[in-house]
Formats: sequence, structure tokens, C-alpha cells
Amino acid sequence: MASFTQDLIDAAASEKEVTLTTTGRKSGKAYPVTIWISTDGKHLYIRSGEGMKRDWPQNFLARGEATLRIADKSVKVRPRHVTDPDEARTTSQLARKKYGTYVKPSKAGEPLTKGEQAVFELLPA
Repeated sequence: MASFTQDLIDAAASEKEVTLTTTGRKSGKAYPVTIWISTDGKHLYIRSGEGMKRDWPQNFLARGEATLRIADKSVKVRPRHVTDPDEARTTSQLARKKYGTYVKPSKAGEPLTKGEQAVFELLPA
């Protein structure tokens, strides 16, 4: 299985915002969105703070591919929707560590937050 280069993972650790361009599932038009990115040193994660109601997560899943703009590079990516509650909560901790207390992780036994319901691991396309 292909993986991202270390310099791309390092960029994800240091960049505050990245651009993800999805293709509209109905319109076919390109839609760029500025989002946060986090990493555990091996995987890249993005999330929609408003959950799955936003267009970009729906487009990303429907099309199965998008373009990530990070550190002056454009990289084609595929989504893996994180549905395991423990993994989703772990990604919240990663985002909280990078972005601060604005990110509110749920606790075990609680329902997942909107952001945790819309977490995607980015995979090379």
C-alpha cells in the first residue's frame, strides 16, 4: 500500500491550514475548502467541524478522490471515512493538541461530536 512521503507528513504537522478541492457530486464543479489537518506521524486526518451536513465531505465520499494543497504541493488523495469511535476520538485528541481547546473530543460512552462523525484519513490516490 502506498504511503505519503515524510516531508508531506511533516508539512501536515506544521501547516495550520490546507486546501482540499473536491468535485461536486451533482454539479461536477471543483470546490476548494480551507480546512485543518492533523497527523500522528504516519497518517493524515481531516475533519468537518460541522459534520457530514457540509458539501465537501459528501462530495469527497461520493467522488472518492480530491486534491490536497499542502506546502506548495498538490497531491491527489482518497478518503477513508473513520467510523470507529475510538479512532475518531483519537483524531480529536490530535487536533486538540495542534489547534487547542477549541476542539472538544467526546468521551468514551458519549455520542461522537459532529467533527468526530466526519473524520477522514487521507490516502494517496
